[in-house]
This record gives sequence, C-alpha cells and structure tokens, in this order.
Amino acid sequence: MRMLFSQGATFNRGFNRALGSMLAGILAIAVAQLALQSGRVSEPIIIGISIFLIGAIASFMKLWPSLVPYEYGFRVILFTYCLIIVSGYRMGNPIRTAMDRLYSIAIGGFVAVLVNVLVFPIWAGEQLHKELVNSFNSVADSLEECVKKYLEDDGLDHPEFSKTLMDEFPDEPNYRRCKSTLNSSAKLESLAISAKWEPPHGRFQHFFYPWSEYVKVGAVLRYCAYEVMALHGVLHSEIQAPYNLRLTFHSEIHEAATHAAKLVRSLGKDIGDMKRSLKTSLLKKLHGSTERLQRAIDMHSYLLTSNFDPPDNSSEPLTKLSHAFSTTLYDPSNLLTEFDSSGTEKNSNQTNQNAPSGTPPQQTESYHEMMRKQSRRLHSWPSREVEAFEEEEGGLSMEFLPRMRALEGTAALSLANFTSLLIEFVARLDHLVEAVDELSKMAKFKHEGV
Repeated sequence: MRMLFSQGATFNRGFNRALGSMLAGILAIAVAQLALQSGRVSEPIIIGISIFLIGAIASFMKLWPSLVPYEYGFRVILFTYCLIIVSGYRMGNPIRTAMDRLYSIAIGGFVAVLVNVLVFPIWAGEQLHKELVNSFNSVADSLEECVKKYLEDDGLDHPEFSKTLMDEFPDEPNYRRCKSTLNSSAKLESLAISAKWEPPHGRFQHFFYPWSEYVKVGAVLRYCAYEVMALHGVLHSEIQAPYNLRLTFHSEIHEAATHAAKLVRSLGKDIGDMKRSLKTSLLKKLHGSTERLQRAIDMHSYLLTSNFDPPDNSSEPLTKLSHAFSTTLYDPSNLLTEFDSSGTEKNSNQTNQNAPSGTPPQQTESYHEMMRKQSRRLHSWPSREVEAFEEEEGGLSMEFLPRMRALEGTAALSLANFTSLLIEFVARLDHLVEAVDELSKMAKFKHEGV
C-alpha cells in the first residue's frame, strides 16, 4: 500500500485494497480447493476458466455508476486473485500464498497510515474548504476587474484578435483565476470523496460532515462564474459601445457590480470563518442598485437601439443624460454629442437668422454635418472613418445613411448585452445565497446576526 496526497485519499485507497484483497483471497482459496479435488487433468482448466470469469465480472462491475468509487477495489480483486490462484497452483499450497499476501498488505497499510497521520498530515477536507473560499474571492475579484476596465476603456487600445483567442491578457490577473474556477468541478468532487473517509479533525469536529454540500455550492458558484466570463467576452469583443455611451450608465453599472462583488466576498468569508450571518442588508442594497440600473436602461433605451435624433418633446431625458455626463467624468467629445443631439434645432435657427436671404439651405447645415461626421469618427463602429466610406461610395448619399445608423445601433447593443449579463449575474446570486445558507445549516456553522 502506498501513501497518497491527503489523509482521506489514503484511507479510501487502503480500504479498497484491504477489502479487495480479502475477497480475492477467500475466493481464490475456495476455487483452488475445488480445482485440487477435481483431479490433475481438470485442475488447470478450472483455474483458467475461473480467471476469465473473475476478470470479466470485475471489469464490468467497476463500470457500474454506483460502484465507481470502489473501482480500485475491483482492480485489486482481479490481480490479487490471479496472483494467489496461479502461485497456489505452482506451489501446491494456495492457503499459505493467500496468508502471505494478506500479511504483506496489512503491514504496508499500517505503516502508510501511521506515517500519513503523524508526519505532516494533509487533510482533504481542509483543502476542499480553502479551495471553495478561494473560488468565491476569484469570482468577486474578476467581476470588479472586468467592470472597472469596461468603464475606463476608451476603445482605442484593444488587443489583437489572435491574443483574444489565446486568452492572453497579462493586465487581467484575476481573469485566469476565475477561468480556473470553471474547471474545478472534478477537483472538488475528488476532494469531497476523500474527505468523507477522514475522521473528525481540526475545525470539522462532528461526524458525517456534509462534504457533498461543498460540491453543490461550487456548482452554483460556477454558474455565476459563467456570467463573469461572458462579461469578459463582451469586454474583449470586436464590437464595442461608444465610450460616452458607457459613461451614461457609469454610476449604475459600477454600483451594481460593487455590491455584487461585496456579497460574493461576504459569502466566501462566512464559509471561511464557518459562521452563519444574515445577508438581508447586502441583498437589499444589491437589488436596489440593480433596479436603478434597470430603470436607467428603460429611461434611455432609445440610445441602445439606434443613432437616435430625439424630437422636440424629448428634451427632458436628454437633460438628464447631459447631467449624467457632467457628474461622472468629463470628456470633451461629449460636447460634440450634446451639440449634435440637443442643439440641432437651436443652431440651425440661429444660422438661418444670421445667414443672408439668398443663402441655400445646404450651406447653412454644413457645420452641423461636419460635427456629425466628427462624432461618428470618434464613437461609431466599425472604426473606419467616414471619409473612407465617402471615397468608396462617391459621397455619403442618403442610401448609405441607414447602413451607418445600423452599424452604430449594433455597437450600442454591446452595452445592452453587458448590462443584461450583469443583471443575470445578480439574479443568480440569490441561488448562491440559498446554497450557502443550506451548507451553513447542515455544517452547523456558528450563528452570527448582522
């Protein structure tokens, strides 16, 4: 018997080896005695048929879903049976061969368990506990990192598409940690199986500790991590929303992401400290910030569908939009947008009043068209300038304007996709809170009111 990484894995492997060796020894002695009594001619035939049958039965039974945890035990049965039955046939004393085999396994198992328990023991339960807590922190850090970069990114410096495919983002250290959380399912299940074989130890003092609940909480957390990875996908997509449009919802997105990350860290801290606390206040703040984000999206939904030129009766939403710009972050390009949207009618009237009576209407709108083109250069997708389209089309005709509006509307929908993913992440946090609460009840965490 050999020592494994953790206590639980060693106990699990030792139990399978001992049980398999005992069953194989008993079966081999019974078949060997039957073969000896049948005569010298039929003895090798019975032994050969028995080896084939035992091998077939053990190979099929270890694939049975409910017997998968004992797969190593079936392998031990197979090679131990073959060893005892063949050695007994050649030496003529199968009982002695079986006893020697059992003695060697008992001595090896005792030494392995003694060393693994007394010399720097490593508990699978403690490893599972730390792994789950680290996963909570990774998801929270990655969420904040993604939202912060999305709100601060002006769209001028994006990585190449090849680097996006290879996930080479050295400036996002928490991205890979969150990605590793998605692949932690097999690790958590393996640690949970090993932890079930461990006796009460450390902070886990009561019997039948609910290690399987750790796996369930990890599964719910992975569904939340999927949304974070989807947010990273929007961050590094080819189609990006205009920077000034992101500033419109800057405070709402930042507030919702901050409260969501705070709740995830709080859940991970409760599991790490093995305490049970109410999350009513955090959930109220999170739901309140999410509702404010939804209301902001509803009020300015016209900005997420097309390059909207508001009519005269829509001055109130634009006034609020301009106020949102001034209270978040100053950007000189916002003046172009504000001038382009809300000042169109005012500038055109003033120009018509100051222009001579014989001036054509096309000349009075030339400055407005120039400002519109400059705004499109700065904030539209794709990144090709307007002059490039004019050279291809021979001028920006009226037939080409719907295409430009469609491209700009597609870019604006990128922001709608980002906010919807963030809202979906918040919705999944309710299930995560319920899973953590169930774990705290079954694990008998200390209750601490908030």
